[in-house]
Amino acid sequence: MLAKCYSAAVSGVEARTVEIEVFSTLGNSQFAIVGLPDQAVKEAKDRIPTALKSQGLSSRKELDVTVNLAPADVKKEGPVYDLPIAVGLLKATGKVFSESLGDYAFAGELALSGEIRRVKGVLPMALEMKRIGRRAMLVPEENADEASVVEGIDIIPVRTLQETVQYLNGERAIEPRRNDLSRLIRENSDAGDDFADVKGQQDAKSAIEVAVAGGHNILMIGSPGSGKTMLARRIPSILPPLTVEEALEVSRVHSVAGREKCAGTFVTSRPFRAPHHTVSSIGLLGGGAKPVPGEVSLAHRGVLFLDEFAEFPRSALEVLRQPLEDGHVGVSRAAAAHDFPSKFMLVAAMNPCPCGYFNDPRRHCRCSQSSIIKYQSRVSGPLLDRIDIQIEVPPVDAARLPTLGRGESSAAVRARVVAARAMQAARYRGVAGVYTNAEAKSRDLADVCRLSSADRDRLVRAIERLGLSARAYDKVLRVARTCADLDGEEAVGEEHINAALRMRHLDGAENSYWI
Repeated sequence: MLAKCYSAAVSGVEARTVEIEVFSTLGNSQFAIVGLPDQAVKEAKDRIPTALKSQGLSSRKELDVTVNLAPADVKKEGPVYDLPIAVGLLKATGKVFSESLGDYAFAGELALSGEIRRVKGVLPMALEMKRIGRRAMLVPEENADEASVVEGIDIIPVRTLQETVQYLNGERAIEPRRNDLSRLIRENSDAGDDFADVKGQQDAKSAIEVAVAGGHNILMIGSPGSGKTMLARRIPSILPPLTVEEALEVSRVHSVAGREKCAGTFVTSRPFRAPHHTVSSIGLLGGGAKPVPGEVSLAHRGVLFLDEFAEFPRSALEVLRQPLEDGHVGVSRAAAAHDFPSKFMLVAAMNPCPCGYFNDPRRHCRCSQSSIIKYQSRVSGPLLDRIDIQIEVPPVDAARLPTLGRGESSAAVRARVVAARAMQAARYRGVAGVYTNAEAKSRDLADVCRLSSADRDRLVRAIERLGLSARAYDKVLRVARTCADLDGEEAVGEEHINAALRMRHLDGAENSYWI
């Protein structure tokens, strides 16, 4: 007898429908799976018969079983097909007699006991099943919260194969799992450490506020102990809440990577990733024999913090250039090509030299000029050109610390950031994939900034005097636009352009930390 049911194959962060055809006939207990399965899928032929026996669902007759996973030219990976294959076999042998099996989709790994285990990538699968019109999707209990944020499809949590059969045959009622995505984001937003704890460093705080408000990349350079890491670690406390659309994008990436967090298994706050400086280029970019998202994708719609920036391998830093520019990562392997989103805010911190005290007003630098040049050259010019804001973080005089009070709270800064992001959301409404000034298209900058002819000429002269690239010109405009948003101004003025230029310390002749 032939039976059909549905599941999905994940490629990158997208899913594609897989139709599972199961044919059984009397024979010699042979079990074949075709349709480009990997080793984990092939091993289902050993897991499924044992799980059926454990649950008392095994046929008493010797059967030959053939399973076809269509389309046959799409690679099928992982144990996600255990549950749909088992359900198809039970339908083919008469244990499942539901006539509406085509209304359902399935995903789950089977234990030998018949229990259903969690799998990766359920969120993009649920989105795909909704797209093709499936009424409900049966998933492992551990994956139910993750998938239930998808509206328009019932998510049925199941724990065992027997429970699945009883539900399909109408012998057991299981309430669909439902979650209000907006409520989850509100209830699970993590504020983090407070900016009020940072004493001094007002210029650095202001630059970070601009960077967060517009989603701009920022590099902080200063001596050890000046507060660079402390400032960066408090950025989550002023990040604006995720929108529903952004939360779905982020959670899809984490679902594929198998690293869900918050609210059960759903990402409800902006990611803050801080990989160690020994990370490889594959760890940053993503890849592997079976490509998975790297740190740049796990930081999508959030922050990628690279402390000790110049200590990262040069090869690892250089792979950042393409995702910083394009907002996505293409990973090609022999079997397939995958595309992962990577629209993140880069926050980097580094010392100006190997000992860390080059041009420090109170400490003597022990480095030779050649070693300083060699150290600073670890961060290439093309990479620096992609960093919108480059600031110096001078050390705070220890004698002044007792007299410095608490600074402005993160709540106050976040309120301004949220207001600026609201202006950007209204400005870019209807532009696919653009939420912040940092993502604004170059062709739209003239309309977005609305510079007067005098301000435009003044900016061109400044760009020529500093020897900046055309890319840097656009980035100055984007930062100036954010400065205007924080001031609540519709047009970018001279003061906003000057503020944006002052936040590119490495381009100025007055720079004290860069040779």
